[in-house]
Amino acid sequence: MMTDYAIDPVQLQATVLAALGDLAASSVLRLGELSVVVNVAHYAKAAKLLRDAPGCRFEQLIDLCGVDYATYKDQPQSGLRYCVVLHLLSVSLNQRVRLKVFAPDDLSPVVPSVCDIWSAANWFEREAFDLFGIVFEGHDDLRRILTDYGFVGHPFRKDFPVSGHVEMRYDAEQKRVVYQPVTIEPREITPRIIRENNYGGFAVEQI
Repeated sequence: MMTDYAIDPVQLQATVLAALGDLAASSVLRLGELSVVVNVAHYAKAAKLLRDAPGCRFEQLIDLCGVDYATYKDQPQSGLRYCVVLHLLSVSLNQRVRLKVFAPDDLSPVVPSVCDIWSAANWFEREAFDLFGIVFEGHDDLRRILTDYGFVGHPFRKDFPVSGHVEMRYDAEQKRVVYQPVTIEPREITPRIIRENNYGGFAVEQI
């Protein structure tokens, strides 16, 4: 069943792939949304084409985020681990595309920065660096943006412990913030659903 779109998604896919040519490694059209994967070596050039090509004109970067594909969908990792995903919008043509690029080295994930193409990428790239440890080569001010500058590790990586490595508190004697080992023991909590007759003044049907 076709949903109302400003442009036929199949036509959009053909237009985008024609603009990118050999730069596109693969593309998927699902639920009316187009995703295109490019090799890291072609990432910057592909991004400029998507912004400037007449049939594309994706002038606006809506979002940029990192993805850790380790144990994706509870399956062992296959392929590269870290991916950068961009959501692009063409205001003039009322169309969208998702651009994906994988960092070629799992131990030291690096991809080029696109801040010179879309200035909105600045804080998004800093967030992906902070949370996933993805380095954006060419970024003018790549530093943490959500965690503090002394934070160790990258908390959105799937191998990062839920409780973290250290905890932070204010020490009244030293009159400063200090780090200390984590004192909270990790535990799994299963919510308990209370079903009682006349709970809260209302009759509750027992299942």
